[in-house]
Amino acid sequence: MIVLGIDTSCDETAAAVLSDGRSILSNVVASQLIHSEFGGVVPEYASRAHIRTIQPVVEEALSEAGIGYDGIEGIAVTSRPGLVGCLLVGVSFAKALAYSLDVPVVGVDHIEGHVFAVRLAEPSIPLPTVCLVVSGGHTELILVEDWGSYRTLGRTRDDASGEAFDKVGKLLGLSYPAGPVIEKLASDGDPTAIRFPRAMMKRGNLDFSFSGVKTAVRYRIDELDAPLEGRELADFLASFQEAVVDALVTKTMWAAEANDVPSVCLGGGVAANGPLRTRFQEEAARLGLASVVPPKKLCTDNGAVIAAVGDSLLSKGVRDDASLTISASREAARARR
Repeated sequence: MIVLGIDTSCDETAAAVLSDGRSILSNVVASQLIHSEFGGVVPEYASRAHIRTIQPVVEEALSEAGIGYDGIEGIAVTSRPGLVGCLLVGVSFAKALAYSLDVPVVGVDHIEGHVFAVRLAEPSIPLPTVCLVVSGGHTELILVEDWGSYRTLGRTRDDASGEAFDKVGKLLGLSYPAGPVIEKLASDGDPTAIRFPRAMMKRGNLDFSFSGVKTAVRYRIDELDAPLEGRELADFLASFQEAVVDALVTKTMWAAEANDVPSVCLGGGVAANGPLRTRFQEEAARLGLASVVPPKKLCTDNGAVIAAVGDSLLSKGVRDDASLTISASREAARARR
């Protein structure tokens, strides 16, 4: 099946064409640079940008795949979770296109898309596996018993890890999104210079909390006599980054040991962070676990992973129709397997 995948869950308009659930024929992403001047995503601006770019992005994806609209056999679109106005643009476009082409459409969970990035990167990963999904809005540990069968082991109780990066960046006057900026500035820093707190680190507790480290950063900044710069800034950011990475990796390995799985994997936008990728693979190897860290282009928001989930659902006979709705949360989703 040739599936068109569409994602408009936040501030990137993405479309991709996937063949047989595995082969990525195209993967086009249009980022919205306007949000950098506000230090975060402005939902109304994001929605309007999606309206302007969704058709050109879809047509570019089709062109790169070497097919026309008549080559689409199914459409998958992110319907949850995400910013309501942004989701509405993608779902409305997908439903209208599916109706005009007389092809099936299916709504997809954005977080499941991040999990399926692992399947696209390494289809033979040993299952069950523990998957750490980390992004601007979500931080979860998921037990993947099989593709389509999941159990949440732990999640953040306040800020997501990516949100913590962005908020710390904003406190220091860094540009948005702050994650890549912090990683670059911290590359020459000493991650042991400051011992920032790691919350909820009692073994057996697989939930996360990043509000404490964010608050600790703010207090440190408030105590400064002058703005951080040079080596001091590098050490400061390296220490903050280390606190977040340490909590993420440590709890993933705890979850793997507790559930006796043969492998661990990583997904979501924050999975593009270099120190996290390196530490994740090193700790997995130390414990004798197989590990899969997808290419960065499959970690950030994209249509290919949405198409992969859609292909799996469509192959099982799951379909949606004009009644397909959106949801800002995952809890409102109905069980469909």
